[in-house]
Amino acid sequence: MLLVSRRLPLPLLHPGRQRAYIARAPTKKLFVQPSYITLPSRSAVKMMTDTDGGKPTRAASPGSDTSPSSRPAAKKPRLNSPDTPHATPGTASPSLRASDATQPKRGPKKTGPTRTQKRKAQHGALPEFCSHDDVLWREIKEVLGAEYVDGCVEAGTGRDSPLAYHAEVDVEVKAISSTGSAVGVVLGSAVPWAVIVPFSLPGEIVRAKIYRNARMHSFGDFKEVVKPNLEWRDDSRVQCQYFAKCGGCQYQMLSYEKQLELKRDVVVKAYQNFSGLEQSTLPTIGTTMPSPEQYNYRTKLTPHFEAPNSKQRKEQDNRQSDTERPDWFRIGFNESGSQRVIDIEDCPIATSVIRETLPAVRENAIKKLFTYKKGVSLILRDSLPLSTDKDADPETHICVTDHKGTVREKVGPWIFEYPNGSFFQNNNGVLPFLTDYVQTQIFSDAGKRPTHLIDAYCGSGLFAITLSPHFERVAGIELSTESIRAATRNAQLNSLPSSKISFRAGDAGDIFQVIGDFPPEDSVLLIDPPRKGTDESFIKQMLMLRPRTVVYVSCNVHTQARDIGMMLRGSEADGKRRYVLESLRGFDLFPQTAHVESVAVLRLAPAEE
Repeated sequence: MLLVSRRLPLPLLHPGRQRAYIARAPTKKLFVQPSYITLPSRSAVKMMTDTDGGKPTRAASPGSDTSPSSRPAAKKPRLNSPDTPHATPGTASPSLRASDATQPKRGPKKTGPTRTQKRKAQHGALPEFCSHDDVLWREIKEVLGAEYVDGCVEAGTGRDSPLAYHAEVDVEVKAISSTGSAVGVVLGSAVPWAVIVPFSLPGEIVRAKIYRNARMHSFGDFKEVVKPNLEWRDDSRVQCQYFAKCGGCQYQMLSYEKQLELKRDVVVKAYQNFSGLEQSTLPTIGTTMPSPEQYNYRTKLTPHFEAPNSKQRKEQDNRQSDTERPDWFRIGFNESGSQRVIDIEDCPIATSVIRETLPAVRENAIKKLFTYKKGVSLILRDSLPLSTDKDADPETHICVTDHKGTVREKVGPWIFEYPNGSFFQNNNGVLPFLTDYVQTQIFSDAGKRPTHLIDAYCGSGLFAITLSPHFERVAGIELSTESIRAATRNAQLNSLPSSKISFRAGDAGDIFQVIGDFPPEDSVLLIDPPRKGTDESFIKQMLMLRPRTVVYVSCNVHTQARDIGMMLRGSEADGKRRYVLESLRGFDLFPQTAHVESVAVLRLAPAEE
């Protein structure tokens, strides 16, 4: 579902949604039903109904953000209405009412949906446009065939899975999802049925153990390769003992060239499915920018563990020493497709100093295990010695494990310090290539050279500071006051005067109110929003300001494609100079995983004579 403001110009919407049914909601907003699927009745709305028959299901989907190389996934919304209506309590007889008078007064009987009914209704929800489930549903539809899937949805079929819970089935893999998991079809099934299984490649036949059933597809654990794709798969490339169990990496069995190719395909499909733009108007999508290091690159790890329960606490006296790890204790990362934690003693994608520090951090956690009342996430971050440590070798790396500690990094010649718990890109080696690429794209225009930079969602000032020498004035804005303090401090560390560069805490949309003296024709707007992308209010204000160049850096290419489409259609609708999408390219900040960053550049088209 997509709720949009009534004031949002219709041309900003995805073209498919312009043709969709629009009705007024009680919230006085427009409810726009995505038109990629036709629902003739309420019963057909349940696209993702679980058919496990009450058996336990696993909470995390393949590719969900529970790995060391991804971020936590948002909880799915629940519906407010149950599957079936409840009867309203009847009117009690006079005798019952008299006897009730002697009983303690109770509140009115609840007639709304129970928690279980809400959970079941959730499985019938239409995927939110551009959400993880929506991306996966489109990929399933592509594998099973759009005509077949649309027919099943219209007929209200496809809910009854032919696969039993915990059944082992052979799956013919057809494609790789943008999550890195494979999408295949069950061999020997009388009903076309998709299975999502990790660590598998197109052209392979793999065995999977089913752990969850949904509308027209199931999720399975990878068990073994029955028939390998020898052109792609080379298991000798795998460098991690936990690969195919841990959910952190998906591509270790692939050559790095193939990984970059798959990540480019993710960018291409995202703009095909979610931008609403004519493919002929898109620029040629460049090859994915590689990372200098494919292992030992990650500058941050967050292993976690659960606190002991009451039974486990009673058994603590049986330990021989406080450093002895109980058999039930696991500290590490989530198993692929599960919330279960795998015990991880080493992580090859982490930098050397983190790998060297991890054993001591694990030992300390075991020693203090029974002091924790809740689950704990640890943090290990690669850092240079702080500027206050005069005796330290400036090139020696240390590992910061205090959540409230300060981390110091160099990106090219620039110094950055920020709180350990705040956001900063986790692949330091590729950052100079990323910032240099952005700079090149900004100044590739043969026209007048821009003089002002607006950095929305600026974080600790990465882009604002590294690009500052090329502009007369730079302004950054970020919702986190902690990040703004770090950005201001970083400007001082790099000897940048406040007359040239300034940072402000606030919503990204507020920046347009504080840069009134920035000339739009000479300004560049750079945005690097969170995974959910930007919002309609920001896009409106951007179109009012009309900066000459817009650079959109994204960690979620699907929401980026959605937003870019809205920006381009909005610029065409108001009669002013329109934007064109000039360049689009992916960046590999997380080798061995399916994740890809994307950089899109918009430029105002020349004024028509």
